[in-house]
Amino acid sequence: MSTAVLAFFGVLVLSTSFIAGVFGMAGGMILMGGLLLILPVTSAMVLHGITQLTSNGWRAVLWYKYIVWRLVLRYCLGLLAACVLFLMISFVPDQRLVFIFLGLIPFIPAIVPDKHVPRATSAGGAESCGFICTSMQLVSGVSGPTLDLFFVNTDIGRRAIVATKASCQVVTHLAKIVYFGALISAADSEVFSAMIIAVALGCAVLGTSLARPVLERLTDQGFRKYTRYIIMGIGTVYLLKGISGYLGA
Repeated sequence: MSTAVLAFFGVLVLSTSFIAGVFGMAGGMILMGGLLLILPVTSAMVLHGITQLTSNGWRAVLWYKYIVWRLVLRYCLGLLAACVLFLMISFVPDQRLVFIFLGLIPFIPAIVPDKHVPRATSAGGAESCGFICTSMQLVSGVSGPTLDLFFVNTDIGRRAIVATKASCQVVTHLAKIVYFGALISAADSEVFSAMIIAVALGCAVLGTSLARPVLERLTDQGFRKYTRYIIMGIGTVYLLKGISGYLGA
């Protein structure tokens, strides 16, 4: 990886970790799109997983006392079911399909009636969340907006939402790393140098740490409002890119 690409990667990780640290989402979507511009899908998935695992893991540490552990454990049941399904079919999406799914994810809340979405705190809600979000991760590399759909209208507060979602994302990204890591070729694995990993980990931790005071000042109303606007805008750009890729083929 050239110096210019490495610098681009560092800025990308820093900025997206900051955004994710404030809103609990959106950063992963931007990071995935950026990585697809410079890496094959399998390598992008693994590097995205490593970075987001660090970012979400550090966020979970920062907000540790707010994590709702019973929801995380229930989420893992759905995650395991999704992993078994995808291992059976060994599915790997192409870049255009990843962009289309990245673009569609933010619009799911508008398409699916709110009354039909189980809350994470309801019976079966966390388990359904784990299955659906893990499936989205293995297709598009991202599940933040879908994960938010299960959490945003609960009554556990913004800190608990960010902390619990971060914990759920940690196990999901770990599953993604293992899944796509087994599919990476020897040539593509050369991208994972010590320098790349160090930049990913350092920038992820720094960006997440810088986000904490911003989240502290943000109101619950503002938190929900700005999250919706950000992910809808990003989703539109990705959806158009994915569709144009198929039309131009």
